[in-house]
Amino acid sequence: MAEFAVGDRDQALDLVQDAMLRLASRYADRPAQQWPPLFHRILQNRIRDWGRREALRRRLHGWLGGGDNGDEEPGGDPMDRVADPDARDALEAMTQAGAMQALERALRALPRRQQQTFLLRAWEGLDVAQTARALGCSQGSVKTHYARALEALRKRLEEYR
Repeated sequence: MAEFAVGDRDQALDLVQDAMLRLASRYADRPAQQWPPLFHRILQNRIRDWGRREALRRRLHGWLGGGDNGDEEPGGDPMDRVADPDARDALEAMTQAGAMQALERALRALPRRQQQTFLLRAWEGLDVAQTARALGCSQGSVKTHYARALEALRKRLEEYR
């Protein structure tokens, strides 16, 4: 979820690690069933803080006349796109890779709240109440955002059904 929000795996791992450390240092005495929503709430706050810092950095960078340093390839690490050598059928592997790339693009195109809700519910397995606590919203909002996310994803991914 952090990787979708920030678009950089290393930065996402840093945010997740920071959220885990904060959870362990502040909420270790809480019952274990409370940890998932607490963790996701902390992670969402970290992602939000990162987004604010990035926006400020870009604004300052633009004002000061900085440009893109070009160190990173826009598509990420090209080795991530290489098919698994153990795949039985290269065509199937390419189709799966294409479907995953389409899913990633579709998820990135969702509004932030729908993206967060979908990832918490579908990928992290949180229930409606836990997701609401993690996002700091009502259960009705979670249901609405989740339904809208599913509808948008279905429309964008029709060819892979």
